[in-house]
Amino acid sequence: MKLWILRPIEGSGEWDPWYDKTFGFVIRAECEKDARAIAAERHSDEGKTAWESDESSTCKMLLDEGDAGIVIQDSRWA
Repeated sequence: MKLWILRPIEGSGEWDPWYDKTFGFVIRAECEKDARAIAAERHSDEGKTAWESDESSTCKMLLDEGDAGIVIQDSRWA
C-alpha cells in the first residue's frame, strides 16, 4: 500500500464558501484512483466529484524523500 495526499486546487469553486468542507486527506491505497474513491466516499459539502476530478483536487503519492516540514495539520478552534 502507498500513502496519498489529496488537497484542493486553489480557485476551483467546490471550496467556496469555505465552511463545512474537507480540505485534505492522507489516505492509504494501492493507486491514485482508489485514493480518490476513498476521499469521495468521505466528502463534505464540497461534494464527491471534487475529490474524483483532477481539475478540482490534487492526489500525490507521499514519499519519504524531500524537505523537512509538516505534511498535514488538522486544527480546530472554538
